Formats: sequence, C-alpha cells, structure tokens
Amino acid sequence: MSNRDEYVQKMQAKLEEWNADIDSLTAKASEVSEDVRSEYNEQIASLKTKEAAARQKIEELQQAGESAWEDLKAGIELARTAIGEAVDSARARFRQ
Repeated sequence: MSNRDEYVQKMQAKLEEWNADIDSLTAKASEVSEDVRSEYNEQIASLKTKEAAARQKIEELQQAGESAWEDLKAGIELARTAIGEAVDSARARFRQ
C-alpha cells in the first residue's frame, strides 16, 4: 500500500469520526431551547459544509497521480485543521 493510500484511509477514518461528532451535536441541538437551536443549527450546517469540502479534496487526492498527491496533501491538511477546530469549538459551545 502506498503512502497516498494510507493517508487517504487515515483521512477517511477521520471524516467518519467527525461525522459521528456532527451527528452527536445534531442530537444535542434538538434538546435545547428554540432560541438557542438556530445558532446550533447554523454551526452544524457550517461543519457539514467543511466536511463535504474535505471529502471532495480527498476524492481529488485519490484521483491524482502519484507525483501530484503531495501538492494536494497540503490543501487537505488545511481542511483537516479547519474542520477539527470547528468541531472542537462546536463541542465546547454545546457543553455550555
């Protein structure tokens, strides 16, 4: 298995973890008052958008040639950092 394949598998596993986090946050949002729920739903929508963008970048990486994948990896790392921070932030806000 190439480094690219290993990296793709690692990132897909991370996306699945984030999806589980988003599902958990969605469930928690349904338990809060109506006035707070809209804020939670906005954050969840933002998380889903970031997750979809990261998934698209991984698909591009899978289709890229062996020599181009290192260049695409940098973009995926930026997306990974952004969604990771967003999920952490949402979790922290939902605990309040």
